[in-house]
Amino acid sequence: MTAELGTTNLMLGIMAAVSVLEAILLIGAGIAGFMLYRRLSDLLSALESRHVAPAMSRVNAILDDLKGVTATVKEETHRVDYAIRSTMERVDDTADRVRSNMRAKTSRVIGFVRGLRVALETFLRTTGEPQARRS
Repeated sequence: MTAELGTTNLMLGIMAAVSVLEAILLIGAGIAGFMLYRRLSDLLSALESRHVAPAMSRVNAILDDLKGVTATVKEETHRVDYAIRSTMERVDDTADRVRSNMRAKTSRVIGFVRGLRVALETFLRTTGEPQARRS
């Protein structure tokens, strides 16, 4: 039995040593993972501060300029639209005035010409046609 206990103790010792080595290996892997995480975090922070932050500030400046340009274009569009509408209203008003003035001035002339035409037609009918005798 002592021989068997010696083998069992040897096996238990080997298993204990392997367990200790596994624990050391796991602790080392954890430390290595933490160090890798810290390096990646520092690298990303440096990358962000060197490249992303200046790019974002430029993009924000461009967007601010674009916002100003858009506001200016919108304001100018409203001004042009107002100018076109008011000009069209003035043109329509002027056309209405010209039309009514022309009608007022030409209505007398047209009336005179129509009267003259009727008089001439009447005169030509009575002078050009012989009088029919009535029985």
